Amino acid sequence: MEIRACQCSFCTRHGSRAAADPNGKLIVSVEDKSRLQVYRFGLRTADYLICRECGVYVAAIAGDGDDARAIVIVNALDDREQFCREPIPVRYDAESREQRLARRRTAWMPVAIQGI
Repeated sequence: MEIRACQCSFCTRHGSRAAADPNGKLIVSVEDKSRLQVYRFGLRTADYLICRECGVYVAAIAGDGDDARAIVIVNALDDREQFCREPIPVRYDAESREQRLARRRTAWMPVAIQGI
């Protein structure tokens, strides 16, 4: 699985290594909503999920309901050692809002959100 390292200021500051399997599914389960920070920036096309307690960037979600797609930040996973490939640096600055949403629909994975 390809691991990507977005080069925007938010992702570089968090040391982000993102993964998505368009044929898979991510399940995000939130036990305590008060510990979840949802952040939007840039083109405001995704919600970035951050733990309020420890500051870990966990995932990004674009869209709603059955159309929601996501990436997971492998650094936040318990089994992150399994993702040992060197991340590929990527830049999305030149994308329009429409291009960004289209890329996410095809490259990101379906997501189910529990507890939000």
